[in-house]
Amino acid sequence: MTQNAKILAGMMEQAYLEIIPTKTIVERLIHLPRHSYVAITCSPAHGVGPTLDMVDELRALPDERQLKLVPHVAARVVRDKGHLREILARLDEARVQSVFVPGGDAAEPAGDYDCALDLLRDIADTGHRFKYVGVAAHPEGHPLVDAAELLRLLMEKQKYSNYLVTQMCFDPGLLIGWLRSIRKAGITLPAWLGLPGVADIPKLIALSLRIGVGQSVKVLKKQKGLVRKMITARPYQPDDLLAGLQPHLDDALLDIPGFHLFSFNDVERTERWRVETLKNLTNA
Repeated sequence: MTQNAKILAGMMEQAYLEIIPTKTIVERLIHLPRHSYVAITCSPAHGVGPTLDMVDELRALPDERQLKLVPHVAARVVRDKGHLREILARLDEARVQSVFVPGGDAAEPAGDYDCALDLLRDIADTGHRFKYVGVAAHPEGHPLVDAAELLRLLMEKQKYSNYLVTQMCFDPGLLIGWLRSIRKAGITLPAWLGLPGVADIPKLIALSLRIGVGQSVKVLKKQKGLVRKMITARPYQPDDLLAGLQPHLDDALLDIPGFHLFSFNDVERTERWRVETLKNLTNA
């Protein structure tokens, strides 16, 4: 195995999966190895409650099924400092060591927090016990915030966090170029790259356009055999994206520790792809 392949294999081995808290998702996580990293999203419609309940439910699993949990606490669903203290107390009781703080997609804030930066400041003021605090980054921009403001906010959020996760992107050149630009601007947070997992292509394109991932969707549409895949209902797999990123993973300046896989709750197919990719790298 080449050094580059070893690096990629290590990243695939420690990649973590993002899930949406639903009534049936826990039983499907049986497909994941013990101590896998699992990020639990926070719904703009239902708030942080289902996220916290999912943390408690997963913590109650037998030791052989324990996972490393990374709950999302979206700023726009937290009402006030009192509510924040309640959330942090529950996460502390559940022995959560890592939390991810996005702004959130709620159309209107539930209370005092309009953006992630405000919530991060108050989390820091509580003297939290988290080992890791992550923030969101947007290689293709944000539908409601211009590029200069996004960079300014990321620079400020860097004071209260120790890693970032990129929004889903299908264009490896765009992603690496963006990462080089923020490094030059002074962003030093380790960057976990957000990769789409295995998903049905029409659903994936529709979701991508909704969250503002427009430019790189053009790359997705140009990928060889995409039309045929859509006709035959074959799912998307991020193999081409991974191949485009692989030559850059050993660049120390970029500081890429690993991948964040957006599963869209298709845990079985995404985990099967991860394991098969890891096997192919190991046997190469």
